Amino acid sequence: MGSKALILQPGTEPYPGYVLRQFLGKGGWGEVWKAERSDGRISALKFMACESALAAPYEVRALQAIRQLKHDNLLQMEQIWSCPGYLVIVMELAEGNLHDLLDVYFTELNTPIMPDHVCYFLRQAADALDFLNTRQHVVENQKVAFRHCDVKPSNLLLVNGKVRVGDFSLAFKTTSRVGPHARTGTMHYAAPEVFTGMVSDRSDQFSLAVSYFQLRTGRLPFPNPPARFEANYHRPAPELSALLPDEQRILARGLATIPQDRWPSCTEMVDNLSRCFAKKSVA
Repeated sequence: MGSKALILQPGTEPYPGYVLRQFLGKGGWGEVWKAERSDGRISALKFMACESALAAPYEVRALQAIRQLKHDNLLQMEQIWSCPGYLVIVMELAEGNLHDLLDVYFTELNTPIMPDHVCYFLRQAADALDFLNTRQHVVENQKVAFRHCDVKPSNLLLVNGKVRVGDFSLAFKTTSRVGPHARTGTMHYAAPEVFTGMVSDRSDQFSLAVSYFQLRTGRLPFPNPPARFEANYHRPAPELSALLPDEQRILARGLATIPQDRWPSCTEMVDNLSRCFAKKSVA
């Protein structure tokens, strides 16, 4: 019989030298706590429920591979360990995320995020996603790429004013551009191929395009998706009329149903979006 799951509450010490101080939030794949370390530093601890003791080592290996990657716009994972009932990721503490920033804009200015600001932040995220998705990372003497599989504003974190792509709960390594994978992620942002049990090197781009539209308009480009992933679900055409004509054209390509019809990279998509506003400001 497995050990009883750890009770998460202020004052709990899930690992020697780390004391939980404040609950920060809960998502579909776990909950995050602010923790004080024995040296006085503060970190964020993400607790991912792990029902099987046999699954934990496999998940740890996958996360450890990503942890070795170094990029200015990837959230740094400091440690990974398992404790009763959970897989725990120790991360640098972020000030917030882009979904929080959208809420601030609406609260303070009654408007979504300014388009040039959206491009500024998402250009950083795009650079990190292209880095992950390029088959250039050597793991166990093999060149692999990583698919994030859950790109959305709440996983684009802000640390010292810079965007860091975080939450690698669903990320995995691969050697192929397109391949089978579990139907998982966040419905509103998932690419069409995910519903059929496939993931491509441009699936994260689709999610980034949805995120752009949300941050730019405060809305989502598609009607409500089904309650769960269904293989026969087909995304309707996106409703992009809130954008400028040039924006619509660029974003529609990022939201293409067929992965190969999207932009060659996330960076190219965001750079083209940025030019829409560079032209406007010059004019």
